[in-house]
Amino acid sequence: MAENKQIPPQFDLNAKWDACLDLTLRRFFYSSLAGAFGGLLFFRSPVTRWASIAFGAGVGLGSAYNECSLKYENSPPKLVAPKISVATASQVRLIWIMDELVVPFVIC
Repeated sequence: MAENKQIPPQFDLNAKWDACLDLTLRRFFYSSLAGAFGGLLFFRSPVTRWASIAFGAGVGLGSAYNECSLKYENSPPKLVAPKISVATASQVRLIWIMDELVVPFVIC
């Protein structure tokens, strides 16, 4: 007696691989096409035209990698903005080199 076993969508790796492969190929093709169009529009030299195609392909592959990593729940590292604090006048020191103000910095 065969049981009909269904795989939950979050554990179905075949579907995720298929979706990622499809996404990667589409983004690679379309961004390379955009790079080729931009290269024809802006550049005269064949080398720079090929470079714009390669740049477009890299952008497509990078964006596909980013989205596929989110599908596999391995989010890319988050970029955190540095904490900026308001300094008082007593905390600010100025560096003077040869009668010129070079860099103000804050003492924490």
